[in-house]
Amino acid sequence: MSLTYSKMLPLNTELISFDLPNVVTGDYFSNNHLDPSKPSLIMFICNHCPYVIHYHKEIKRFANDFENDINIVAISSNDIVNYPQDRPEMMKSLWNDLDLIFPYLFDETQEVAKKYKAECTPEFYLFNTNLKLVYRGRMDESSPGSNIQPSGGDLRNAINNILENKEVSNKQFPSMGCNIKWK
Repeated sequence: MSLTYSKMLPLNTELISFDLPNVVTGDYFSNNHLDPSKPSLIMFICNHCPYVIHYHKEIKRFANDFENDINIVAISSNDIVNYPQDRPEMMKSLWNDLDLIFPYLFDETQEVAKKYKAECTPEFYLFNTNLKLVYRGRMDESSPGSNIQPSGGDLRNAINNILENKEVSNKQFPSMGCNIKWK
């Protein structure tokens, strides 16, 4: 594991298009499938990263709390040759174990991660209904071994502000986690 921080894609960046296989359903899922009346949360994660595993309960909580209010999409871009635990069938198995139903997409070419300037897992990108980036970075200040319980506070606050038509603070912190496993 190599600790890496996100690069912080500039705020107001337009939602970057994608069209990737959804390992949960076997169908392709693109940004055109997102409900345009809702904000969209795009997260770059993977199966094996301890930083992502640290947030499994929070990711489930986000799905339960916001499933009717926002679009949620997870993307894994890791090299599966050297990291076979991140293969699509393992991704699907994890989603089933976590009882998650939102799309978990496989970015085999890693092109989508590169366009988002994603560097680590997890990274979170929140877009408003105008498809503009309003939040990027960490879920909260916790990390594995920090003795701080995950709360999702930073990301949850940004989502709530969007849903309440309030401004999202520009004071945002990079995510940290395992580097994306590039080919």
